This record gives sequence, structure tokens and C-alpha cells, in this order.
Amino acid sequence: MRAMNLLWWCLSISGWALIPTAALIHDGLDNLPGSEYDFIVVGGGTAGNVIANRLTEQPEWRVLVIESGPSYAKETGDPGWSWKSLQTYIRKVGVTLYLMLSFPAYRQVAQNEKWMEPVDRHNTTGQFDPSVHSVTGINAVSLAGYPQITDPRVLATTMDAPDEFPFNQDMNSGSPIGVGWLQSTIKRGRRSSSASSYLSPKYLGRPNLDILVNARVTRVLPTGQRSSGSQHAFRTVEIAQSSTGPRVRKQVTASKEVILSAGTIGTPHILLSSGIGDTSELEAAGVEPALHLPDVGKNLQEHPLIQSFWSVNSNDTSTLYPRDADVATQNLNQWKETHTGPFVVNGATHLIYNRLPNDSGILNRYGDPSSGDNSPHFETILFIGHPMASLQGHFIGHANLVVSPTSRAPFFLVIMTFVNRSSFQGGSITLKSSDPFIEPLIDPGLLDSEFDKLTLREAVKCSLRFFAGPAWKGFVIGPVGGLVNATTDEELDEWIQQTAKAGDHPVGTAAMSARNAKHGVVNPDLRLKHASGLRVIDASVLVGRNIFEQ
Repeated sequence: MRAMNLLWWCLSISGWALIPTAALIHDGLDNLPGSEYDFIVVGGGTAGNVIANRLTEQPEWRVLVIESGPSYAKETGDPGWSWKSLQTYIRKVGVTLYLMLSFPAYRQVAQNEKWMEPVDRHNTTGQFDPSVHSVTGINAVSLAGYPQITDPRVLATTMDAPDEFPFNQDMNSGSPIGVGWLQSTIKRGRRSSSASSYLSPKYLGRPNLDILVNARVTRVLPTGQRSSGSQHAFRTVEIAQSSTGPRVRKQVTASKEVILSAGTIGTPHILLSSGIGDTSELEAAGVEPALHLPDVGKNLQEHPLIQSFWSVNSNDTSTLYPRDADVATQNLNQWKETHTGPFVVNGATHLIYNRLPNDSGILNRYGDPSSGDNSPHFETILFIGHPMASLQGHFIGHANLVVSPTSRAPFFLVIMTFVNRSSFQGGSITLKSSDPFIEPLIDPGLLDSEFDKLTLREAVKCSLRFFAGPAWKGFVIGPVGGLVNATTDEELDEWIQQTAKAGDHPVGTAAMSARNAKHGVVNPDLRLKHASGLRVIDASVLVGRNIFEQ
């Protein structure tokens, strides 16, 4: 449910609560004006807010959003999920910045992306490709609006070692391999989320939109009597105000559809609590089965992540954030007053996407889980600082993640690496209790694949080579923490096993599959299998091509 808290938080900090709107924001079940809507959207997160925006474009449709807090074309057999087809929706109509500048007639066309200059207005020539971006959309995208001391060294490394670390002008062009400038959803120094963009005051003015906050959907319920041989219909949701005090429940019904957008954790939790899942597992948890869909909550995919840190020779105070309270307060005050300074950056300015060599023993042994030669096996994010306040000095770091389908402190550079997932059994979301207020059991299934373990090892070695380059001489002193003593493959493997964690990119727990497939949870149109009245629209429907091959 964590993603669902985004709506209330973003609207609050944007001053939304101070602006009169026609849309009604209800903070309590008793204040909800009715019990029937055309569409009910469960979850005010990334997907739910977009859906609410699009649905309320039809003035005759009444929509309720319930918020709890203040290549797929091959897999599904549906060409609409191909990369080329999806671009129409990502850009809304496919008009790029180049066309906008060249042909004035295109300037009034609405799209998803709204490219904006960074808040510091630095020269961005060569840092992105204007031809693959739009300037007329709803959600703002920008480059970092505050320079980092590592920026020139990162770019120098792309010239010193172009074979392993080639410069990539724009990773969102469809060709992500290399080192490039990070693009973030930031608008004039503030986060541009689906809440602050798709449910901005402009859209909250729609009279056919109601939003219920600080309320939780506990179950979706069958609507009406099911006749013999007919599908289950789930168009009613049960809502509770909170897990503390009297648990008053209210039911609201959609005449058309209920749309679950509660996220990879929240969506399967609601489905399972509603009796939609594996019948035997539901009965064991004390839940009465309503629909046998054994893949609900299964196939959880997550990117395993490793963070490594390096001590650096620098006196730049930006690397002291947030460990030094005085520096953090100064930066925060600057942001509050002008929306400038270190707080306009999300912690990183560059990304690195790498593939294992074609002759890699890992690929020879386990095969290539990626979608092709243009897809990375692991990702590296460069950070400033170190999260441990007790450490003395200055640091930078790398975050390494396996991304194939399968920190801050004295001067620390943080490297995070993500690894693309290979063939594996996957994690799961299961019920701990029949009480929907008891959080589910989450098994991310990290490092259950030898490919993941070995690729993380190679990613860490890649980071070591990155900082060994001439651009970092005299600046990087050396690694700190457990990486210092991990000098052999065996020691690296042990360190990875002890320190790997989830990369916060979970998908797959309400997996999409072909319409006639016996596996999966939703069809390519995102409707729940063997049922009517219920769709799932969030990251839980996404799957890697290898998930159902086993």
C-alpha cells in the first residue's frame, strides 16, 4: 500500500488542499456522498491517478478514487503490448520535441511527457536527445538541476574506457546501453508525480470525480447472483476507515468496473483477502474461496541490489548530506525558499547500463534472460554520500542492480547495482491472516538464481574497474566496508549474500498472460481471468518472458 500514500502527500505539499476545486476530497466513510459510481479506482498511486484522469475525461462517468494514505506482445499473444504499440500511449500521440519546435500545429496536442529545463537552467546540450521527448504532456521530466562533484569525472570515464562505459546521450531513446544523464520526473525543483500532475487542480475541478482518503479497501465482493455457467462479477468494494478503533465497513458498487491499482503488494493482498487465489491456500488462511486463480500473489519478481561505498578526497559539503544536520538544514531551507540546491536532485545524476560480454561463461551456462542485444543485464547508479552517520570522512557510492527479466555520509560515493532477473521460481505474496489489516507475508525471492548471484559479482567488479580509471585518480581513496576484504570471487559472493536487498521494483504478482492461457491472473486487456467487472492496472501485471516457461 506504500505507493498509495503518494496521492495525499503530493497534493498536500503542492498546496492542493488550499485551492478550491469541484472534485470532492472526502476524509471519512460517512462523508462519502453515495454508494454507486461508474468506476471505482482502488489506489491513488502512479497508475490509479492516471486512470482516474483519463476516465473523468468523459463527463457522464462518475469516478471514485480510494486512497489508503494522507516485450509483453510475445508473452500475451497481443501485439498491443509490443514496444512500438506502447509508445503511442507513453507519448499519448507520439509528437516529439523536434516536431513541436518544427511544426507549430503540434504544440497544442496533449501527451504524457512534458519535458522541462532543469531548475538551475544549465546548458543541457548533449545531455539528452530532444527528438525522443515531448513538451506538451502532463507529467514533467527533467535533468538534474544541481551539479555533483562527480559529473566531470563520470564523463571523463566514458572517454577513457569507451568500450565498457560508452557515453549514451539519451537512455530513453530505446537504446539504453552505456553511461548517461539521469532523467527524473521533476518540475521546477519539485517532484512531478502522478498525483501532482494527473490529479492537479486543473483536473480536480471535474465535478464527476470523488476522492476518498485515509480509507482502505479490504475486499472486492461478488455483485449480484451468479447464474449457472456464468462468470463471477466483482463490482463492489468493501471499505474500512482504519485498522484502529471501530472497523466500520462500507460497500460501494461500480456500474461498469472496479480497477485495482494498489500496487504489486497491495493488489494481490486485496485479491487474496477477497477469496481470489489458490483455493487450498485460501482455506488454510481462513478465507472463503470465491474464485480459483492459483497465480495470484505468485511470480513476484524483484531486482536484487548491492550498495558499495568509496572514501574520497574532497571537501565538498554536498557529500555530507544528510549526515551533517547543519548542512541538511541549510539545504532544506534553500529548497523551501527557492526550490534550488542539492534537494532538487534525487541523489544521482548518472546511470550506467551494462551487458555481460557475449563470451561470458554466465551466459554460456545459463543462457541470456534479457530481451536482446540492446537490453542490459545490470544497472549501476552513482550516488553522493553514505547513510551511516558514525563514519568519518567523505564518500561516494554505487548501487548495482540485476535488471534482466529474471547513503550518504562523509564523502562517500555510493554505487547501487541491479541485475536483470534470470530463470527462477520467483517470490510470493501470501496471507498471514484472514484479517485484511494484517500485512501479508512478502518473499521477494532474492538470489534464488545463480545467474543473479554471478551477475551481481560481475557488476561489483565493473564498479571496481570504473573507479580504477584515471579520472578518479587522487579523488577516490578506496572502498570501505565489507568490500575492502572481498578480494576473491568466493569472498565477493559471501559479501553479496550478506548485503543484497530488494531494489524496490517489484512486479508480477497479478501476472498478465494470453487470454487462453491456463496460468496468469489477468488477460491482455487487464481484466481478471474468469470474471467480469474487475481489472488490475499497476505493476503487478508485468512479467518477465521466462516466468511461465518453466
